[in-house]
Amino acid sequence: MLRACHPEPAAAVTALVTVLAAVSGRGPAGCAVVGAAVLCGQLSVGWCNDAVDAVRDTAAGRTDKPVAAGTVTRTAVAVAAGLALAGCVPLSLAAGRLAGSAHLLGVAAAWAYNLGVKRTAASWLPYALGFGLLPAFVTLGLAGHPWPPAWAVAAGALLGVGAHFTNVLPDIDADLAAGVRGLPQRLGRRRTRVLAPLPLLAASAVLVLGPPGPVGPAGWSALALTAGLAAATTAAGRPAHSRVPFLATLAMAATAVALLVLHGGSLTRG
Repeated sequence: MLRACHPEPAAAVTALVTVLAAVSGRGPAGCAVVGAAVLCGQLSVGWCNDAVDAVRDTAAGRTDKPVAAGTVTRTAVAVAAGLALAGCVPLSLAAGRLAGSAHLLGVAAAWAYNLGVKRTAASWLPYALGFGLLPAFVTLGLAGHPWPPAWAVAAGALLGVGAHFTNVLPDIDADLAAGVRGLPQRLGRRRTRVLAPLPLLAASAVLVLGPPGPVGPAGWSALALTAGLAAATTAAGRPAHSRVPFLATLAMAATAVALLVLHGGSLTRG
């Protein structure tokens, strides 16, 4: 069950939003509620993904997927997804009605991705919506219910699109064989490798240049690092199935996340 929930992204997103809540001014109780809501949402999305893909994963012999490997049943994973989603609703609303609504909209987008949008050219949209709304979940629960600044929403959305391309990149050939034709699969491995770093580079640029105040050395250094990693992903002379582009885009995503956390205190200051 733990492997079926996609624990790495679930833990990463939960930690990111909880830290954002802390640096934006939420107290310990508020951070705990935010973290619990996000964790339930992420668990529901991960289990939903494995339940929906069970037949295809089994046919493809995906031994890395617990349902396909026979270590857990599809029914158990589906029930867990429903229970996690049921828990996500009150926990999200406990963070504030507006904040909770924003989070639940993002979770609904992720479920829509699992249930069919990932097979369409709009596969990037649920990621953009879900990640773009995370800053809103944090700020709308604060006193006065402020909407996050445009740079934070834009950076979140760009980070989500970059996460989508990065996540799909290693499995494009297998996805195509299984009939999954989202935007990255339609573009193909070569073009996806070239395009994957661009939204992450744009997210870093927004996070460096968007917040109020002068750009410090840390910001310029992070932007230079991201640009260098972007160049590394498109360098010629690398085997078609090299993991360098994937690892480089992961590093770019980590840099963008660090910048978002660094400017978390500016989420309510324009």
